[in-house]
Amino acid sequence: MGATEIAEVLALVPELLKVPHSRIWTSYDKEADVLYISFKKPSHADDSEITDDNIIIRYEGEEVVGITVLDASKRVRN
Repeated sequence: MGATEIAEVLALVPELLKVPHSRIWTSYDKEADVLYISFKKPSHADDSEITDDNIIIRYEGEEVVGITVLDASKRVRN
């Protein structure tokens, strides 16, 4: 990882600090263009909903335990 990539990651810090979870795990499937964001490990989602903008919100009971972002690369701001 070079200096440019590190700067891009550091630019995320203010936004990450706003997330109401102390731990966040991410995984990106480039082939499927899907970003997985989890707030609990292990999580055992027992329900989910898909929003109008192709976001899947995963629940364990009433608690949001993860978000799946479909077509993730199309959401990049220029």
